Amino acid sequence: MAEPRKTSLYNAHLKYGGNIVDYAGWALPVQYEGLTQEHEAVRTRAGIFDVSHMGEVEVTGPQAFDFIQYLVTNDVSVLNDNQIAYSFMCYPDGGVVDDLLVYKFSRDHYFLVINASNVEKDVEWINQHAKDFDVTVKNLSDEISEIAIQGPEAEKILQKLTDTDLSQIGFFYLKRDVNVAGANCLISRTGYTGEDGFEIYFDHEHAESLWEKLMEAGKEEGIRPAGLGSRDTLRFEATLPLYGNEISQDITPLEAGLGMFVKLNKDNFIGKDALVKQKAEGLKRKVVGIEMIDKGVPRHGYEVYADDKKIGFVTTGYFSPTLKRNIGFAMLDMDYTALETPIEIKVRNRTLKAKVVSKTFYQKHYKK
Repeated sequence: MAEPRKTSLYNAHLKYGGNIVDYAGWALPVQYEGLTQEHEAVRTRAGIFDVSHMGEVEVTGPQAFDFIQYLVTNDVSVLNDNQIAYSFMCYPDGGVVDDLLVYKFSRDHYFLVINASNVEKDVEWINQHAKDFDVTVKNLSDEISEIAIQGPEAEKILQKLTDTDLSQIGFFYLKRDVNVAGANCLISRTGYTGEDGFEIYFDHEHAESLWEKLMEAGKEEGIRPAGLGSRDTLRFEATLPLYGNEISQDITPLEAGLGMFVKLNKDNFIGKDALVKQKAEGLKRKVVGIEMIDKGVPRHGYEVYADDKKIGFVTTGYFSPTLKRNIGFAMLDMDYTALETPIEIKVRNRTLKAKVVSKTFYQKHYKK
């Protein structure tokens, strides 16, 4: 079995006591001092994450706009230059190849940020469909490191390291060629935690220096390094999906409750016909929020029952560090998706009582 790859921040993770695990073929910290402490740091102060494992693909050329519009479910025609859209790439049957962020530099230049676990598959999919368009596709994933700084103090901390006025970067916008502590960076403001924050992209050589300078700049504000564990609990509380959980090859964006990112009224895109049909016929199942009544944590993959029959499965579940409740998402048959519907979760050999609740667990605090 291949050794997991190391990001350019691997030594920093060891220095700060990171508990290293193999995630999508990468050696990454699941936590440092503890998941709950890191989660709370991001909610109340600031945390920094190594997200260098994410994939980046550049698409350029005279037909770049037409290609991206065909490739993804969202409508990129409404994007200004330096604006970002969240979207999906779908299979012809409506299942999800991946969810991604589309950065528009200009009409003939786009930058796609894709999931680490899907880089190889995604790049192959993008190249396969690019053949019919006058575009050039470059996989930049091995050339770029990325740090995310998240939390209510994120702007204040990062501002100490740059002369660029960060308050002028709006939510889901980007700015290129930003000097951060001597490094030329691309900065965006999207976040995957429900809090304000930034993503900083740069060449590998600056990784450890930027990490240390951010830690030093945020010392007064109580910044903490944060691992994969808190990244997942934070995104989950903020109702943000994870590929392989709430969306997958077998789960469409409509079933995941993410139809707002699927523009069925735009010109043809891959998967459009299947998604139009699914919407017209009505969903047979969908992802809902769940809350435990009995003591127990609903984990990914646990089976869900009602009326003595299996009605679905848990996609994500945790004890919420912010809400102090055992909550989750579950894919359930439509007949059981109304709020307050009683359900049962099979936890090992026990069946525990739960109920359907709103998926809006946490009020997001993005910069508007």
